[in-house]
Amino acid sequence: MSKTLAAVLGGAAGVVALMGVIIFLIWFCIYHKKSVSRTSETGSSDPSIQARGRHVGVEFSLREARRFEMDELSQATKSFSDKNLIGVGKFGEVYKGLLNDGILVAIKKRPGVSSQEFVDEVRYLSPIQHRNLVTLLGYCQENSQQCLVYEYVPSGSVSSHLYGPSQFSNGKLEFKHRLAIALGAAKGLAHLHSLSPRLVHKNFKTANVLVDENFIAKVADAGLRNFLGRVDVAGPSSQVTADEIFLAPEVTEFRRFSDKSDAFSFGVFLLELLSGREATDSSSSDSSQNLVEWVQNTEDYSAFSRIVDQRMGTSFTAESMEAFIQLIIRCLEPSSERRPAMSYVVMELDRILDKEMTLTTVMGEGTPIVTLGSQLFKSSK
Repeated sequence: MSKTLAAVLGGAAGVVALMGVIIFLIWFCIYHKKSVSRTSETGSSDPSIQARGRHVGVEFSLREARRFEMDELSQATKSFSDKNLIGVGKFGEVYKGLLNDGILVAIKKRPGVSSQEFVDEVRYLSPIQHRNLVTLLGYCQENSQQCLVYEYVPSGSVSSHLYGPSQFSNGKLEFKHRLAIALGAAKGLAHLHSLSPRLVHKNFKTANVLVDENFIAKVADAGLRNFLGRVDVAGPSSQVTADEIFLAPEVTEFRRFSDKSDAFSFGVFLLELLSGREATDSSSSDSSQNLVEWVQNTEDYSAFSRIVDQRMGTSFTAESMEAFIQLIIRCLEPSSERRPAMSYVVMELDRILDKEMTLTTVMGEGTPIVTLGSQLFKSSK
């Protein structure tokens, strides 16, 4: 009897131990999944260092934002020389710099007293990493100056390539190249919206989409409005500025930023990719409407041939161009509820690009099997 009792007790102990191991493994998997929730395609997932975000209870296992010394940044930019000045934005002047370890960076600098809120915001934003987002590397607060240090993206902004004053403005971007840029930017925005808590860009525009040496799109200045505090948004006006044109109606009227207001801004970006012009331009010489207003008021699909960038030639397919224009129209819906989520925009652009690449593939030395762009818009919809 004692042997039987011992066997029963031993078996029960084994079952309890096994259940304990299973519970531990389940707990470990859940915890590990949460700890890497902010990583993505190229984000780090090193669990050895913990950083806490600005929202209580949000943790992500990525390296801390780096605190730079002003002397190091001054040396990197040759004392913030005018020769290293590459732009001026809402945050302040932007300088190209070369750090001691050989890393090229873009440094945004402005006057500002030191504050813990500034540091907390950097620590919240810097762990967010993705192939299609410009990474915030760190910060500096010294001598009544505040600096944000970003990775340097060498080939400039998409706006410079399309219509800007720089050397890129004369470059030709074929339709499939523009599709690839649009897809990369959409992935960057969609990643921001997938975070918990969700991060709304609030300042998305063509000038904030950069391209690297391989023409991979990277969305810049995500969360930059958080550093600027309350930014007044102008109401409706007959003279809309280049920045205001990207703002959704609910933003200009009620300051209501959301993932759907980002989708509207993305629609304006797509419109500029299509036309090769700033969206503030009029649709024609005899029209007072800007391009966004024109799209929202145009029911004749064939009329879109008037605004397609002629530099693309006619090597695109009618099917892909039609789908692209339809996506623009959906993103520019005045009603936020009727706009697509960025996750849908990513899937749709991926589908359009895949279809375009397939249809325009050249078979041997023959001509591409396509419906040329010159045959587009022959019938209205």
